[in-house]
Amino acid sequence: MIRRYTLPEMGAIWSEEARFEHMLRVELAVSRAQARRGRVPQDAIASMEARATIDVDRIEELERTTDHDVIAFVSQVAESIGPEGRYLHLGLTSSDVVDTALALQLRAAGELLLRDAERLIEVLVSRARTEAGTVMMGRTHSVHAEPTTFGLKLAGWAFEVDRGRRRLADAIDEIATGKLSGPVGTYSHLEPEVETEVMAELELRVDQASTQIVQRDRHAALLTAIAILGGSLERFATEIRNLQHTEIGEVMEPFKAGQKGSSAMPHKRNPILSERVAGLARVLRGYAATALENQPLWHERDISHSSAERVILPDATILLDYLLQKVTGLVRDLVVRPERMLENIERGLGLHASSRVLLALVEHAGLSRELAYEIVQRASLAAADERRPLRELLALEPAVARSLSLADLDACFDDARHLAHVPEVIARLETLTAAKVTADARR
Repeated sequence: MIRRYTLPEMGAIWSEEARFEHMLRVELAVSRAQARRGRVPQDAIASMEARATIDVDRIEELERTTDHDVIAFVSQVAESIGPEGRYLHLGLTSSDVVDTALALQLRAAGELLLRDAERLIEVLVSRARTEAGTVMMGRTHSVHAEPTTFGLKLAGWAFEVDRGRRRLADAIDEIATGKLSGPVGTYSHLEPEVETEVMAELELRVDQASTQIVQRDRHAALLTAIAILGGSLERFATEIRNLQHTEIGEVMEPFKAGQKGSSAMPHKRNPILSERVAGLARVLRGYAATALENQPLWHERDISHSSAERVILPDATILLDYLLQKVTGLVRDLVVRPERMLENIERGLGLHASSRVLLALVEHAGLSRELAYEIVQRASLAAADERRPLRELLALEPAVARSLSLADLDACFDDARHLAHVPEVIARLETLTAAKVTADARR
């Protein structure tokens, strides 16, 4: 991933040095298990643990000859150890080391992503409570529907991120799986007990029936969970972009001092961060598609997945880390314009009350639904065409005048009635707060 989108903590997890350090961690854990069985001398283990070092430049130099990065890695570490280096990699095939080390990297990356998601949920919950009473027009098909509140919109986002977090947590739990079962999963060189001991030391699951590799359904599930969460972030960003339209103007991305929106048009204040989120979320979906294609490998394995994973696994976790942190800042610092929200409601000429008038004519006046709908629709279309308030036209409609008092008609246009249950939905955010408190206590 390019440096522009790589944040330091996640980037460090995917450095070449970190990759080889995880591989060395696996190798030494296996050597210790071998020593407990008398296959590796204890003094050799002491030398291996004291002297083993990673030299990425030397590995790359050796790989230019071997054309095999794991062999180059084993050779370089053995060089750093000295004569006792001959005990390194005993009974192992490359994928035993590579897939188990990859599980360690993915778990570390996943834990960082979960922390990011939890922070975003905190900010969404806080902002949703703050904006709980900020009335705005709800829109369906991009057309005015009925009033809602900006806080309610944010509450929906908070619960969606929490669902994404839980999907991601399940996938990360499953991806923390390693194997030491040899070339075709038969434990032909190391017995299962060694695998059990090593995975316990590394705090990884044991793949119960692996081939030469850990099967890629787990990786596909992780990348799919990442893509879904990225899709949620894109949905939020798209809403912000829409609400920042000049003609709507209800929210605006933060715009810092000295920032410029256009090289040609000084007036421009563009939703560039939301647009970036939308673009990068599409990349995540592409990575998920590649991960799904990596599942059907040939026989006990081929390596068609390997080259793709060197790109998609680091990049997907790096990008989601970046997106989660950027959207957290975007929501925290978003400029909300309640006066513009009310102005847009007024521009709607009261058309959003049509459903309440319809119900009043049916429930209280006894009109058939078909007749009531025809009356309200006719008045609504005329109000929109003539740019006149709907209430004014309905008051002149003989069928409405016969059926509803002016007080009853006014009640239909009382927006508070649309929003009476919003506090109940906002109160449900307590479940997210309680869940976080419980999770923190477990840690």
